[in-house]
Amino acid sequence: MRPFISIVAFALMLLAPQAAQADPADIEAAARGVVRVIVVGRDGEEVFPVSHGTGFAVGGEHIVTNAHVVREALDDKRLSIGIVPSDGGDSVYARVVTVSPRNDLALLVTTSPLRLPPLTIAGNHSSGAGTVTSIGYPMNVDQAQGLGTDDIFRAQPPVTAQGFLSGRRPSREFDTLLHTAPIARGNSGGPLVDECGRVIGVNSFGAESQGTDAEFFFAVSTRELLPFLRANDISPRINSMPCRSLDELDAAERAREERRQMAVQMQAEQDEQAQALRRTDARRDIEFRILDERANFMALSFLLLVVAAAAGGVAWDAHRRGDRRSRSIAGSVALVALVGSLTTWLSRPGFEEVEERLETLLREEMAQKNTGVIEQHDNAGELSCVLDSTRSRVLGAPVTDVPFAVTADGCVNDRTQYGKDAGRWTRVMVPSGEEAVSVNRFDPATGEYVIERYLLDREAMTAARKARAAYQAPACGAGEQAARQLDIRQQALLDLLPDRPNERLVYDCSAGATGGQVD
Repeated sequence: MRPFISIVAFALMLLAPQAAQADPADIEAAARGVVRVIVVGRDGEEVFPVSHGTGFAVGGEHIVTNAHVVREALDDKRLSIGIVPSDGGDSVYARVVTVSPRNDLALLVTTSPLRLPPLTIAGNHSSGAGTVTSIGYPMNVDQAQGLGTDDIFRAQPPVTAQGFLSGRRPSREFDTLLHTAPIARGNSGGPLVDECGRVIGVNSFGAESQGTDAEFFFAVSTRELLPFLRANDISPRINSMPCRSLDELDAAERAREERRQMAVQMQAEQDEQAQALRRTDARRDIEFRILDERANFMALSFLLLVVAAAAGGVAWDAHRRGDRRSRSIAGSVALVALVGSLTTWLSRPGFEEVEERLETLLREEMAQKNTGVIEQHDNAGELSCVLDSTRSRVLGAPVTDVPFAVTADGCVNDRTQYGKDAGRWTRVMVPSGEEAVSVNRFDPATGEYVIERYLLDREAMTAARKARAAYQAPACGAGEQAARQLDIRQQALLDLLPDRPNERLVYDCSAGATGGQVD
């Protein structure tokens, strides 16, 4: 029977859809908020670990773990709970806020500030197959490394292990996820995350393996986790958007740009064809107009010639009769009419004027079309920016609408000056209370506002804060030269960032009233 079970499990793993591999940068970013949870005993002044598990931050100083991880500390008041962060910093103590033995969940709060980046919880993760990663502190790894008591109390990066999600499976009295991402003693209470590093479950226990039997593990699902957190007034970061890689988004952007260029080319060809047709029609109209003008000039010239001939006859008759006065008047009329006839004949329009008149006509039409047209690339004032989810990669809780007020000289929300480069406005944000660097860019030509976020570890954030402290950003209204200098100074900070961000939020901005302040 056992060989049959092994064969079936192996076949299921082979038939499982080959989802995109988890991005290491996303898993590393999630691991920043994972902690070792230690049940601590005391012998005089000496502290020692009794047992340990794993937990992860969900907001503020609150940490989620399994109820069975802290059970000893609840049963024995002489024991304490210690929290060891994964990314540097000192260990702190924690107290239990609440436990839920039914679904093996516990909520802790640290007794001293620890400033852990909270993990994001997947809002609508599928229970089907897919790549998942366990993050935690398995004891067998500690033992293999020969870690002692002092090492357990020092910050250590958690262990990550990949596997596949094998579906949702109710277990005992609560909802669980079945998966193959290896866990061991010590992993309990750690997060099970998807390809984007979002929590889909809390690792709890494993199935007993008998020799060659396939190993499966259980995680408390978010169907249990989310109500547990909300019942304890915790508002976790939730993200229900699809998990897409930057490679996918970049490929889609390239295809989008190719389509845009193709549309521009097609429009240019259509405009060229329309212009050619317009030139043909205009040329024909001008040619007909010139023919009419030539006919009118020639008719006038002939009429003046007739007048000149008639006046000449009258002048000749007056000369024969000796009427000098009449001869002078008639002769003058004949001369003027003759000169007018010749001038009219010589000044009649020629066909060589067709092209000149055509160009003049087309220029006048173009100038008339452009009269009163407002340039579309001067996006300034109060804008409403809406998230384009098809072009964005969001790991945290998405902000779908961003109020954004920008002036023509790059002052945002009346308080933050952006740097200027090649017509775009850029500001690098290094907040003191968040372990992330944001690069915000606004392009007035397209009305596109892009925020790229880099989720960094403690060492990288320290370097980023040091680089940011090396320059002073100008105040709004300092002028274009100051904005260009800011862009140059920010480059040293940009050089410290990884090649690719963890998140990319693309907003389409248009005129609209703002409802708040956003840098």
